[in-house]
Amino acid sequence: MIIKKLGHCCVVIEENGLRILTDPGTYSTLQNEEKNIDVILITHEHADHYHIDSVRAILKNNPQAKIVTNRAVSALLQKEKIACEVVEDGQKTTERGVIIEGIGNVHAVIYPSLSLVQNTGYFIANRLFYPGDALTNPRRSVEILALPIAGPWIKMSEGIDYAKELKPKICFPVHDGGLKNPGLVHRIPEMILEPFGIKFAVFEIGALINF
Repeated sequence: MIIKKLGHCCVVIEENGLRILTDPGTYSTLQNEEKNIDVILITHEHADHYHIDSVRAILKNNPQAKIVTNRAVSALLQKEKIACEVVEDGQKTTERGVIIEGIGNVHAVIYPSLSLVQNTGYFIANRLFYPGDALTNPRRSVEILALPIAGPWIKMSEGIDYAKELKPKICFPVHDGGLKNPGLVHRIPEMILEPFGIKFAVFEIGALINF
């Protein structure tokens, strides 16, 4: 598996020749130039994960790409006359032998009076779990975890405890595009998690990492 982080929650994951791009939102722009994308995964409708101008740019550069998402985002895409495949909690699809499975259904609480949107995490190739904006336990072994680390719905300590709960071999930070300077938010998880046998790796934007 090859992983390239484009920013915030936008990541390109390559497995078995299949190239998957996650959550093209407003906190990143490199996705608008990415080529050879086969699948676009969108976990939920918030603008830092789903930006329609980015979706259009990606599809223009990758007309063969298929969007995989949940019903809530599908409804928004239908209004834009953009096709997609709905894969939600407990459902799966397979592309070139790569299994993409939906896990979870609700965004984490931002504030009690704010309504919750649908959020679907995706388990890819039985190796990598990308939970979107939730701390869902997939109830299975996770080798690689895209770990949310900062935002209006999560504290760094909650992200660290989530990694300790799932016990991946390696995790890397996502949902960090709102940080002006990651600083301690990137250094502290490594210090705490590595004694538990969990490697915390900060990816340089645009760099290719092999697993």
